[in-house]
Amino acid sequence: MRVVTAGHGHNNCTPVGMKYASIALVLASFLCQSSTGQFNDSVHHNIGFSALGSINQTTDGNAYLLNNAVRYSINKKNRYLNSSASWIYGQQNAVLTNNDALISADFDVYGFWPKWYYWGLVTGEKNYSLKITNRLQTGVGLGYTPLTGRDASLSITDGPLYEYSDLAPEGGNRDIYNTVRNSLRLKYHFLLAKVITLDGVHFWQQSLISGPDYIIRSSSSVSVKLKKWLSLSSAVNYNKVNRTGANNLFVSFGLAIDYYY
Repeated sequence: MRVVTAGHGHNNCTPVGMKYASIALVLASFLCQSSTGQFNDSVHHNIGFSALGSINQTTDGNAYLLNNAVRYSINKKNRYLNSSASWIYGQQNAVLTNNDALISADFDVYGFWPKWYYWGLVTGEKNYSLKITNRLQTGVGLGYTPLTGRDASLSITDGPLYEYSDLAPEGGNRDIYNTVRNSLRLKYHFLLAKVITLDGVHFWQQSLISGPDYIIRSSSSVSVKLKKWLSLSSAVNYNKVNRTGANNLFVSFGLAIDYYY
């Protein structure tokens, strides 16, 4: 499978900076403690890990991509906390194409109106292929869930985000700025015949200050259950940052672990 990536930016990208990672993890810890301390009913936890990748080798060269992600979720009554971290690394003909790290924490609070809920989000990111040196986003908003359940769920969320970005577009000049975005998200999960799982999360984040400044983030996966906790998985990811003119698209295959307790 050929790795497709557009744009090569700075070459000092390391996993997510400690500052942004600390912000997300502190928020996750606070929300987790708050949600587990307010109610007396049982707590449900979910841990997930995926190790995916792709290799393309031809007479003209070779390419490979590693796509690793871990997540932790906890819910108690009508409070949900989700946290995740991912790292994508790739080379093509011995040239670095991806060194992309993202850490995030978000929470959902239900119970105010049927099918409606509040959400909050904080993310920290470094992304070589999208020319992002550092990016921090935090925001709140409303969500609507026309479908709820473990086998079928669908949610639409919308709300404002504050963003701080340090970008490295072509030409070598750093682009450091703040903006407010409207973040529209579509998320779904379907379990078919108790074996096949379809998941997707798709963002459109438009700046409310500059029309040409928008972000697209799309992630879809299909998993076939091998055991109760183990699946064969395939993922498709597409991202675009219009401000830097960079985008990436990659397909990866591998194994995923999903454990509830």
